[in-house]
Amino acid sequence: MLSVRQFSARQFSARQLSARRIKLRSPWAVDALVVVVVQAAITIPFVVPRAVDVPPATWATYAGTTLQVLPLLWRTRAPLSSLMAVTAMGFAYLTMHGPGQPLPYPHLVGVFTVAARGGVWQRRATLALALPFTAVAAAVRADSAREYLFAFFLFGMVYALGVLTRTRQAYTEAVEARAAELERARVVEAERAAERERARIAREMHDVLSHAVSLMMVQAEAGPLVVRSDPARAEAAFDAIAGAGREAMVQLRRMLGVLQEAPDAAHAQGPASRSPQPTLEGLEDLVREVGRTGLPVSLHVEGAPQPLASDAQVAVYRVVQEALTNVLKHADDARDVSVRLVWEAAMAAEDRRLVVTVENDGTGAPAALSGTGSSRGLIGIRERAAAHGGTAEFGPGPGGRGFRVAVELPVVISSPAEVGG
Repeated sequence: MLSVRQFSARQFSARQLSARRIKLRSPWAVDALVVVVVQAAITIPFVVPRAVDVPPATWATYAGTTLQVLPLLWRTRAPLSSLMAVTAMGFAYLTMHGPGQPLPYPHLVGVFTVAARGGVWQRRATLALALPFTAVAAAVRADSAREYLFAFFLFGMVYALGVLTRTRQAYTEAVEARAAELERARVVEAERAAERERARIAREMHDVLSHAVSLMMVQAEAGPLVVRSDPARAEAAFDAIAGAGREAMVQLRRMLGVLQEAPDAAHAQGPASRSPQPTLEGLEDLVREVGRTGLPVSLHVEGAPQPLASDAQVAVYRVVQEALTNVLKHADDARDVSVRLVWEAAMAAEDRRLVVTVENDGTGAPAALSGTGSSRGLIGIRERAAAHGGTAEFGPGPGGRGFRVAVELPVVISSPAEVGG
């Protein structure tokens, strides 16, 4: 079923399409139809029975009515000129003593058109000439207070109706322009959101694959060396390779499943059908997994842990994972790797910080800092920190030896529902 917003949007689109169709019609055809209708209206006094003491309706007088109506063919292109021609032909018709009209239909249409479609100076000229011309017309017709009052009232009402129509058209055009602008903004925002999502997925897949492949490479290189001298250690290395591969497949399957999952299926399965995102509690398993490669890794937590939003926990986990992956890739001679989480408390909630530091004492450095290439991992770390309002720093470790990754994040919780772990 359609939502109220979707239904309203479709209704507006249908009205917009109808308005466009009307605008695409030939103005000549619309004006010709108006001429035919007005001509039919002023023909009525010529076809109804007339009193004996009234001059007969002749073809000449009927032609005079047609001359009044014809200028309306140019009413949309030259509103004021059309009205002036209609007025001149109207006074000429009065001298012909033709059948009287209950209402001056051509003049009313001309006044309405000027008020609705004319420019500022055309509307001002019409108002300036309205008083004398209306007074003269009323004087010629009856020269009575009732006739004057009716003539001025009729002119004012028709002019006001034209002004209201012009205002409504301007409002409709403004709404259509605003709707088009919002649609363009929605498309641009959707494209930006898609780009952000693609970048996020690329970072996630890079972290998962890079970490798993690095673990497997380290274990695969160590396995053949100990396969004869220490079969148990070789078996453990191959088990670690298999475990890293399975873990990578599970995480990739989760990400790809979320991408491919249909909305109806997601609604039917619910959140339980998806594996949870990594949290701070998973850091111990991550450190233990890296430690199986023979790399001495330690995890230290200082300060009182505070509730952290789930997306920030994912960012911290991925930062540590990428930093450890860089150690496996570039610092294979490291003998001490330290992962440190420091919770900095403060009286003001906006001043609370979480500082994540990963240090090693190896001799290697990521490609981006050694000048041999680029490091997508370090770029991803910096982007993750910036996305959560934090900062990231890279450089030599303590004493100028090794490499150090330091990320500082503000501890911000939007709502209790967003707290993970």
